[in-house]
Amino acid sequence: MRTERPPVKQDRAVRTRQAILEAAAVVFEDRGYDAAKLTDIVKIANVTKGALYFHFDSKEDLAQAVIDAQVSIEPVFTPQEFKAQEFVDVGMIFSHRLQHDVLMRGSARLTLEQNGRGLDRAAPYQGWIELHTQLMTEAKARGELLSHVDPAQPSRLIVGSFAGLNVMSQTLGLNLDEEVSALYTSVMPSLVVSAVAIRLDTAPGRGARALHGPQGAHLCRCSERSPFAVPADVA
Repeated sequence: MRTERPPVKQDRAVRTRQAILEAAAVVFEDRGYDAAKLTDIVKIANVTKGALYFHFDSKEDLAQAVIDAQVSIEPVFTPQEFKAQEFVDVGMIFSHRLQHDVLMRGSARLTLEQNGRGLDRAAPYQGWIELHTQLMTEAKARGELLSHVDPAQPSRLIVGSFAGLNVMSQTLGLNLDEEVSALYTSVMPSLVVSAVAIRLDTAPGRGARALHGPQGAHLCRCSERSPFAVPADVA
């Protein structure tokens, strides 16, 4: 019969696994899958190879765990008045996390590159599409969407566009947060009723504000105002 680990050992094991994942993300982000070496990962994580193999069977297994971190970590966002705002917040928060969370950056690179044929890169796309579709379905039930909108279609569009913007921003040295903001600013008016559209916040820095609250505004140089807001003198 398998004995349960004492709580202290369990906590240590969790911390060790997380340290290995984050170290792997650093190496994968910097070098890609093929050039990444386990010796570099254990050095950065400050663990032994034995500890690494206790948690992960191979480099491929470790890379898959980094990829899966995108959807295995529960998205965190504050419930909003409109589900359409939560739909926006999911992408804006992820854009913010890509700037500050190396595990998300390493996961994104592995998801987008084509090396490592045994890796399952479909799971993050499917997970994000399902989450977006769920939010849009709830938004439609609340009367927030235009009557012709199929919740699944904009969900796929946003997820695919986000992936493309991430690659383009890295290649051209653009600000991803600003590009994602422009995406939502352009797309949302064609999906939601005008009464909702004028109250959505899709401005750059929305991810920081949604994740950290009003105090998160200092993390970006941006306006708090929605790009859809009607000027006071014409409202």
